[in-house]
Amino acid sequence: MAGSSPFQRLTPASLRARLRRGYGLAVLVLVGALLMVALYAHNASEREQRLAEGSFVAEAERLADAVRQRLLQYELSIRGGVALHSAAADMPTTRQWRGYVEGLDIARQLPGMVGLGYVAYVDPRGLAELQLRRRAQGEGLFSVTPRGAREQYGAIVYFEPETLGSRATIGYDQLSDPVRRAAMEAARDTGQVRLSAPVTLRPMVADGEPGVLMFGPVYRTARFPETPVARENALMGWVFAPFRSEEFIDRSGVGAGSQTAFRIVDVTDGGDAPVLQTRNFDADPSGRVLHSLTQTVYGRTWRYDFQHIGPLTSGGMRELQTTLVTGVLASLLLFAVVLTLARTQSRAEFLARRLSDSYRRSEQRFRNAMRYSAIGMVLLDRNGAIVETNPAMAQIAGLEQAAMTGTRLSDYFVDAQDQVTRTQEMQALREGVHRSTRRLRRCDGDIRQVHLASTLVMGEADSEVTRLVQVDDVTERLRAEAQVHALNRTLESRVEQRTRELTQANHELESFAYIVSHDLRAPLRSIDGFGRILAERYGDAIDAQGQDYLARVRNAAARMDALIDALLKMSRISRGEFKRSPLDLSRLAEEVVTELRQAEPARRVEVVIAPGLIAEGDAALVRNLLQNLLGNAWKFTADTGEARIEFGRGADGAFFVRDNGAGFNAEYAGKLFRPFQRLHREDEYKGHGVGLASVKRIVERHGGTISAEGTPGQGATFRFTLARKPEPSRP
Repeated sequence: MAGSSPFQRLTPASLRARLRRGYGLAVLVLVGALLMVALYAHNASEREQRLAEGSFVAEAERLADAVRQRLLQYELSIRGGVALHSAAADMPTTRQWRGYVEGLDIARQLPGMVGLGYVAYVDPRGLAELQLRRRAQGEGLFSVTPRGAREQYGAIVYFEPETLGSRATIGYDQLSDPVRRAAMEAARDTGQVRLSAPVTLRPMVADGEPGVLMFGPVYRTARFPETPVARENALMGWVFAPFRSEEFIDRSGVGAGSQTAFRIVDVTDGGDAPVLQTRNFDADPSGRVLHSLTQTVYGRTWRYDFQHIGPLTSGGMRELQTTLVTGVLASLLLFAVVLTLARTQSRAEFLARRLSDSYRRSEQRFRNAMRYSAIGMVLLDRNGAIVETNPAMAQIAGLEQAAMTGTRLSDYFVDAQDQVTRTQEMQALREGVHRSTRRLRRCDGDIRQVHLASTLVMGEADSEVTRLVQVDDVTERLRAEAQVHALNRTLESRVEQRTRELTQANHELESFAYIVSHDLRAPLRSIDGFGRILAERYGDAIDAQGQDYLARVRNAAARMDALIDALLKMSRISRGEFKRSPLDLSRLAEEVVTELRQAEPARRVEVVIAPGLIAEGDAALVRNLLQNLLGNAWKFTADTGEARIEFGRGADGAFFVRDNGAGFNAEYAGKLFRPFQRLHREDEYKGHGVGLASVKRIVERHGGTISAEGTPGQGATFRFTLARKPEPSRP
């Protein structure tokens, strides 16, 4: 009996049903495939949108960095002007300044910058000297605008290149503008280049375009002043550069594409002050800002707002559309399984291609790094033979690259490694990097000190390259370090020698003080003693004129003894032990004034002492200082009807003692602090002429400064500073 087959049991109806089920399954597969294609299209579209936004953010950050780099070029030109002023013995001439600015080639190299100028920081007296000096140099009349008397001026002295607007700029007092003044004071206090808030560029630009100014401080001293007070005292002026907002965008090389618009807003003071913007930026509040970032630029806080012109798309959107059409066609032609296989294969090929491209790019980066590296690089095989070198290594060894291939790297070193060193090297290589310093012999016989950094190269099992060695020639650096060490030893020897000389000088000064206090006083005591005996025993035998002569001799001896005492006290100021501690100057001044009132209780003097005057210094020396200054003020107000003495502290941090007494001629202020120099006759005001000399020594020993101002009959003012103890450096 013949066996029956399943196909023999199928009827035409069942065949049609199976066909319908196949069609239905095919339709279901097609619908499922189309749904999968639609889902893929949606996700890919969102991904491309995110990629486009990421690319836009990267472009925005690039533009912000480009703006900062352009500002850095402006800063370098300003610092060059600062260096020109620091190198000059006095203020550079107009011709020197013009030559420096012409060398910058502002129109081509620094687009957007209007010019480069110099602002002198002077008081009224300094302004008069500046006007006389400018007239002596043939510059003509130098006047300051806006007019008016001020304590300090920030007048523009130079501004190049010369134009109609720049000529009107000369003499403009930039300190009169609060916005510019804030930037100038910030530059002065920090010692760094600072930007102003947005201003109208008058009078630099005739039509008054908007822009900002950049200021760099110029100090009289080569060394940077450590304190704000020192910086203000050492300040000569500022080098400044204005630049136009619109021209900065158009010609500065900050390349914003046609589909990218941005603006910069100064938000330092809490508001939105526009600095600059591209022409296609939509300033309407409804305009969509896709990205914002904030930067701190030379003391100002700028916010960058970026807009995209037109729809935000990436280059992959066209490829996405092609993939979508292909997927639909594949779904219609090949059904779900064929489509899945095709997509899987396409994806696999795409990944393989990406891996291959990534490998090639990685290898190319490595090749470029070896080729252009300034440090020698060597690839070694398992036996330590050179497989490949770079040009820097060939230059270190003095050979051609081809000549080094196949040779052993260890053959180039003079110092051989023992077994223990090689074991340590292999252990370090297994852990990461082995570093060592060895001596390499060049082909010309020169011995070079090189620093080696070795690491294992992980690769294929049959790869011939197993190790990478970096060779850095440190010969010149080691020689320089040796020279520095030798110089340090020489300096230490000189310091020790100077210390010994200073110690010997102190001993000699002590011996001199002993001679003055003992040997010189012995003859004075004899003169005074015999004069007294002569007056007591033989006074009746001496006539009136002889009595007068004898009295003058004894008075001269007493004055000489007092001068010796004053000289000894002044010498002890420089030789005594210095003990720095916190001091309440207000309390010390009150104690000194109390002693003066007790000495002359009949006098009525108004004394004003500011509370809370704190400083650091030696208590004994500072008390001596106040005794001399307040004592002088007390003495020289003796003939004043309503005498007044004031002790306080100015806005610049300096202490002052002011009185309304006899005063002095300002032309002789330099003689006040010299020993035994007096500006008044002894019969008018008693004294030895060493008090102010002692004050100057005390102030200088504290690291401070002192100055005097006065007018005959209107009083005098003495200003002094006591430098703070330097704070220990933080790690």
